[in-house]
Amino acid sequence: MVSYEKHRLDNGLTVLTHEAWDTPLASVNLLYNVGSRDEDPQRTGFAHLFEHLMFGGTPEVPDFDAVVSSTGGEDNAFTSCDYTNYYMTLPAEALTTALMLEADRMAHLDISQRALEVQQHVVTEEFNQRYLNQPYGDSWLLLRPLCYTVHPYRWPTIGADIRHVSEASLDDVRSFHSRFYRPDNAILAVAAPMEHRQMLQQVEEAWGAGIAMHGEWTGGRRDYPLEPEQTAARFLRVERPVPATKVYLAYPMGDHRSGRFRACDLISDILGNGASSRLHQRLVVEQGLMTEADASISGEAGPGLLVLSGRLRDGVTADQGAEALRREAWTLATEGVGEYELHKVQNKYENTFVFSQYKASDRALALCHYTWLGDTELVNREPEEYHRVTPALLQETARMVFNPQHENLLYYDRI
Repeated sequence: MVSYEKHRLDNGLTVLTHEAWDTPLASVNLLYNVGSRDEDPQRTGFAHLFEHLMFGGTPEVPDFDAVVSSTGGEDNAFTSCDYTNYYMTLPAEALTTALMLEADRMAHLDISQRALEVQQHVVTEEFNQRYLNQPYGDSWLLLRPLCYTVHPYRWPTIGADIRHVSEASLDDVRSFHSRFYRPDNAILAVAAPMEHRQMLQQVEEAWGAGIAMHGEWTGGRRDYPLEPEQTAARFLRVERPVPATKVYLAYPMGDHRSGRFRACDLISDILGNGASSRLHQRLVVEQGLMTEADASISGEAGPGLLVLSGRLRDGVTADQGAEALRREAWTLATEGVGEYELHKVQNKYENTFVFSQYKASDRALALCHYTWLGDTELVNREPEEYHRVTPALLQETARMVFNPQHENLLYYDRI
């Protein structure tokens, strides 16, 4: 069980504290409620750009990483479609330093023209390396606009077009920071070997007086365009210098609060998680159609995707590969799963979940994540919710998701 206390400062910052007596370290996790879905369609990639800019320093602390390293700590961040997350682990006696650093860069980030140009170059190189210079690296650049027509999930976190980042002006990024990087749009979790009141006191000293809400809040309630129901299958074929033909089948699966999210997650595990999964056993081992086969969910809070994929052996056509994936998906939808197979993936999820909370830093992230979702107590109750999924619900969900009219087919042909 992860014990915690929740508070809200006068400036709007949500604070969670966790007494982590099993470690000499303090972990600070700061989640900003801004992801790629909050971007202007003509100015995409900004949430991820800010993940980089936030390490650029302030007038008070010109080198953020150097201060963290001087304490013996480490820090990093990641961006998703839904939010941007910053995390730091360092000796417990340096917690005050960590909190002051985070508060300082929230309020006083030094966004100069030089800093912007440096990070524009870094992000552009990241785009080239990860998306263009890797086999199948641009799959999400292709899948998202294939699957979404109006929802901002139609572009990945790197952006719809890297020129949106490379051509961004100083006014563009300063406006983005002012709108979203503020205490009333953030969730802070602190996990350390000290009492709740001590942690909260340090948070209040760092944020309470010095970090006020700057300007009128315009980013609170956000209404995203409702993606219309897909009524016909979609298809995209591309030619790339890839080692083998690869097929992707993506299906809309509803949002995290739909009641079927966990069923879809378990479906993806049954079909594609590990050597004992159905896709691997039947398409790789038994039929020899593929060298690898997988299934996963995209995991967003909004309308996400359940994706099946397979890398084909020589001589197997893309149509054959796609049909093999469809067949396995529809077999699950029509024949269902037994209690044993379902319990296996439920137990595997619970095992992964428990181990994911081994480190205090992971507990801090989980507290922020579930608070952001709207139910902090899921940090303790999530495995129980997965065990509530029945074979009947799983099969019913599979029949809904694997609707032929909802299919989005992408395949790579070798040049």
